[in-house]
Amino acid sequence: MIAIINYEAGNLASVSNALKRLNEEHIITDRQDELEQADGIIFPGVGHAQPAMQSLQKNDLDNWIKETEKPVLGICLGMQLFYDSSEEGESKGLGIIPGNLKKFDSSKAKVPHMGWNTFSNIHTHPLIDSLTKEHYFYYVHSFYAPVNEYTVATCNYTQDFTSVVCKDNFWGVQFHPEKSGKVGSLLLQNFLQHVHKIE
Repeated sequence: MIAIINYEAGNLASVSNALKRLNEEHIITDRQDELEQADGIIFPGVGHAQPAMQSLQKNDLDNWIKETEKPVLGICLGMQLFYDSSEEGESKGLGIIPGNLKKFDSSKAKVPHMGWNTFSNIHTHPLIDSLTKEHYFYYVHSFYAPVNEYTVATCNYTQDFTSVVCKDNFWGVQFHPEKSGKVGSLLLQNFLQHVHKIE
Protein backbone atom coordinates (compact mmCIF):
# COMPACT_ATOMS: atom_id res chain seq x y z
CA MET A 1 0.00 0.00 0.00
CA ILE A 2 1.10 3.56 -0.79
CA ALA A 3 0.52 6.49 1.56
CA ILE A 4 0.17 10.00 0.12
CA ILE A 5 1.24 12.59 2.70
CA ASN A 6 -1.47 15.18 3.36
CA TYR A 7 0.09 18.46 4.49
CA GLU A 8 -2.30 21.02 2.98
CA ALA A 9 -0.15 21.47 -0.11
CA GLY A 10 -2.48 20.70 -3.00
CA ASN A 11 -2.59 18.12 -5.84
CA LEU A 12 -3.62 15.23 -3.56
CA ALA A 13 -6.64 14.33 -5.68
CA SER A 14 -4.69 14.21 -8.96
CA VAL A 15 -2.01 11.96 -7.42
CA SER A 16 -4.71 9.73 -5.93
CA ASN A 17 -6.43 9.51 -9.33
CA ALA A 18 -3.15 8.56 -11.00
CA LEU A 19 -2.72 5.69 -8.51
CA LYS A 20 -6.33 4.60 -9.06
CA ARG A 21 -5.63 4.36 -12.80
CA LEU A 22 -2.73 2.04 -11.92
CA ASN A 23 -4.97 -0.01 -9.57
CA GLU A 24 -2.64 0.80 -6.68
CA GLU A 25 -4.08 0.60 -3.17
CA HIS A 26 -3.38 3.83 -1.32
CA ILE A 27 -4.46 6.24 1.41
CA ILE A 28 -4.14 10.00 1.93
CA THR A 29 -3.04 10.71 5.48
CA ASP A 30 -1.25 13.02 7.90
CA ARG A 31 -1.01 10.36 10.62
CA GLN A 32 2.34 8.82 11.43
CA ASP A 33 0.84 5.45 12.43
CA GLU A 34 -0.77 5.12 8.98
CA LEU A 35 2.42 6.20 7.24
CA GLU A 36 4.28 3.50 9.18
CA GLN A 37 1.94 0.84 7.78
CA ALA A 38 2.58 1.86 4.15
CA ASP A 39 5.12 0.16 1.90
CA GLY A 40 5.98 3.37 0.09
CA ILE A 41 5.33 7.10 0.48
CA ILE A 42 4.40 9.77 -2.05
CA PHE A 43 5.20 13.31 -0.91
CA PRO A 44 3.35 15.59 -3.35
CA GLY A 45 2.95 19.34 -3.28
CA VAL A 46 1.82 22.51 -4.98
CA GLY A 47 2.25 25.89 -3.34
CA HIS A 48 4.76 27.72 -1.19
CA ALA A 49 7.67 26.21 0.72
CA GLN A 50 7.28 28.07 4.02
CA PRO A 51 3.62 27.24 4.85
CA ALA A 52 4.20 23.71 3.60
CA MET A 53 7.06 23.23 6.06
CA GLN A 54 4.95 24.74 8.86
CA SER A 55 2.16 22.27 8.07
CA LEU A 56 4.61 19.35 8.22
CA GLN A 57 6.04 20.57 11.53
CA LYS A 58 2.55 20.81 13.05
CA ASN A 59 2.26 16.99 13.01
CA ASP A 60 6.00 16.33 13.38
CA LEU A 61 5.90 14.89 9.86
CA ASP A 62 9.11 16.75 8.98
CA ASN A 63 11.06 14.58 11.42
CA TRP A 64 9.19 11.43 10.39
CA ILE A 65 10.10 11.95 6.73
CA LYS A 66 13.77 12.59 7.54
CA GLU A 67 13.99 9.40 9.60
CA THR A 68 11.97 6.96 7.48
CA GLU A 69 13.72 4.21 5.55
CA LYS A 70 10.68 3.60 3.35
CA PRO A 71 10.87 4.55 -0.35
CA VAL A 72 9.70 8.18 -0.70
CA LEU A 73 8.78 9.87 -3.98
CA GLY A 74 8.69 13.67 -3.79
CA ILE A 75 6.70 15.48 -6.50
CA CYS A 76 7.26 19.18 -7.37
CA LEU A 77 7.16 21.04 -4.02
CA GLY A 78 7.58 17.67 -2.27
CA MET A 79 10.88 17.19 -4.11
CA GLN A 80 11.96 20.78 -3.40
CA LEU A 81 11.44 20.31 0.34
CA PHE A 82 14.07 17.54 0.32
CA TYR A 83 16.71 20.31 -0.04
CA ASP A 84 18.35 22.49 2.60
CA SER A 85 16.54 25.72 1.82
CA SER A 86 14.73 27.87 -0.73
CA GLU A 87 14.84 31.52 -1.71
CA GLU A 88 11.03 31.33 -1.50
CA GLY A 89 10.44 33.15 1.77
CA GLU A 90 13.97 32.17 2.83
CA SER A 91 12.41 28.88 3.89
CA LYS A 92 14.33 26.00 5.45
CA GLY A 93 13.80 22.58 3.93
CA LEU A 94 14.21 19.05 5.29
CA GLY A 95 17.96 19.02 4.62
CA ILE A 96 17.95 15.51 3.14
CA ILE A 97 19.69 16.64 -0.06
CA PRO A 98 22.25 19.49 -0.06
CA GLY A 99 21.43 22.63 -1.99
CA ASN A 100 19.47 25.87 -2.04
CA LEU A 101 16.57 26.45 -4.42
CA LYS A 102 16.70 29.61 -6.49
CA LYS A 103 14.10 31.52 -8.49
CA PHE A 104 14.24 31.59 -12.28
CA ASP A 105 15.41 34.92 -13.71
CA SER A 106 12.27 36.59 -15.08
CA SER A 107 14.42 38.83 -17.29
CA LYS A 108 15.45 35.75 -19.29
CA ALA A 109 12.12 33.89 -19.58
CA LYS A 110 8.58 33.77 -18.26
CA VAL A 111 8.24 32.72 -14.64
CA PRO A 112 6.89 30.25 -13.67
CA HIS A 113 8.35 27.63 -16.01
CA MET A 114 5.04 26.12 -17.10
CA GLY A 115 4.25 23.50 -19.70
CA TRP A 116 5.90 20.52 -21.36
CA ASN A 117 9.64 19.97 -21.39
CA THR A 118 12.19 17.19 -21.84
CA PHE A 119 15.30 15.90 -20.08
CA SER A 120 18.65 17.46 -20.99
CA ASN A 121 20.88 14.81 -19.41
CA ILE A 122 20.02 11.40 -17.99
CA HIS A 123 21.86 8.98 -15.71
CA THR A 124 20.80 5.37 -15.23
CA HIS A 125 18.36 4.90 -12.34
CA PRO A 126 15.35 2.61 -11.74
CA LEU A 127 13.00 5.61 -11.39
CA ILE A 128 13.54 6.70 -15.00
CA ASP A 129 13.97 3.27 -16.54
CA SER A 130 12.74 3.34 -20.19
CA LEU A 131 12.46 7.16 -20.14
CA THR A 132 14.51 9.16 -22.65
CA LYS A 133 15.27 12.69 -23.85
CA GLU A 134 12.37 12.26 -26.30
CA HIS A 135 9.74 12.14 -23.53
CA TYR A 136 7.86 15.26 -22.41
CA PHE A 137 6.75 15.96 -18.82
CA TYR A 138 4.52 18.68 -17.41
CA TYR A 139 6.17 21.38 -15.26
CA VAL A 140 4.80 24.27 -13.17
CA HIS A 141 7.41 25.93 -10.93
CA SER A 142 9.12 29.24 -10.25
CA PHE A 143 12.00 27.86 -8.16
CA TYR A 144 14.56 25.30 -9.28
CA ALA A 145 16.94 22.88 -7.61
CA PRO A 146 20.66 23.07 -8.45
CA VAL A 147 22.42 20.27 -10.29
CA ASN A 148 24.57 18.23 -7.90
CA GLU A 149 25.89 14.72 -7.30
CA TYR A 150 22.38 13.39 -6.60
CA THR A 151 20.91 14.68 -9.87
CA VAL A 152 19.68 11.81 -12.05
CA ALA A 153 18.19 13.91 -14.88
CA THR A 154 18.29 17.59 -15.75
CA CYS A 155 15.91 19.85 -17.65
CA ASN A 156 16.76 23.16 -19.29
CA TYR A 157 14.82 26.39 -18.84
CA THR A 158 17.15 29.38 -19.09
CA GLN A 159 19.71 26.95 -17.59
CA ASP A 160 20.07 23.33 -16.53
CA PHE A 161 18.33 22.42 -13.28
CA THR A 162 17.55 19.18 -11.45
CA SER A 163 14.51 17.46 -12.89
CA VAL A 164 15.00 14.10 -11.14
CA VAL A 165 16.97 13.62 -7.93
CA CYS A 166 17.72 10.44 -5.98
CA LYS A 167 19.55 9.98 -2.70
CA ASP A 168 19.19 6.65 -0.89
CA ASN A 169 15.45 6.01 -0.38
CA PHE A 170 14.47 9.59 -1.32
CA TRP A 171 13.54 10.02 -4.98
CA GLY A 172 12.12 13.26 -6.36
CA VAL A 173 10.81 14.78 -9.59
CA GLN A 174 10.30 18.47 -10.34
CA PHE A 175 7.57 17.81 -12.91
CA HIS A 176 4.09 16.36 -12.29
CA PRO A 177 3.98 12.69 -13.35
CA GLU A 178 0.27 12.60 -12.47
CA LYS A 179 -0.32 15.24 -15.17
CA SER A 180 2.16 13.89 -17.71
CA GLY A 181 0.06 11.23 -19.44
CA LYS A 182 1.51 7.83 -20.33
CA VAL A 183 5.14 8.70 -19.59
CA GLY A 184 4.13 10.05 -16.17
CA SER A 185 2.30 6.78 -15.49
CA LEU A 186 5.43 4.88 -16.53
CA LEU A 187 7.52 6.80 -14.00
CA LEU A 188 4.97 6.11 -11.25
CA GLN A 189 5.01 2.43 -12.21
CA ASN A 190 8.80 2.40 -11.92
CA PHE A 191 8.49 3.75 -8.37
CA LEU A 192 5.75 1.24 -7.49
CA GLN A 193 7.80 -1.66 -8.87
CA HIS A 194 10.70 -0.60 -6.65
CA VAL A 195 8.39 -0.37 -3.62
CA HIS A 196 6.89 -3.81 -4.16
CA LYS A 197 10.28 -5.35 -4.86
CA ILE A 198 11.52 -4.45 -1.36
CA GLU A 199 8.30 -5.15 0.60
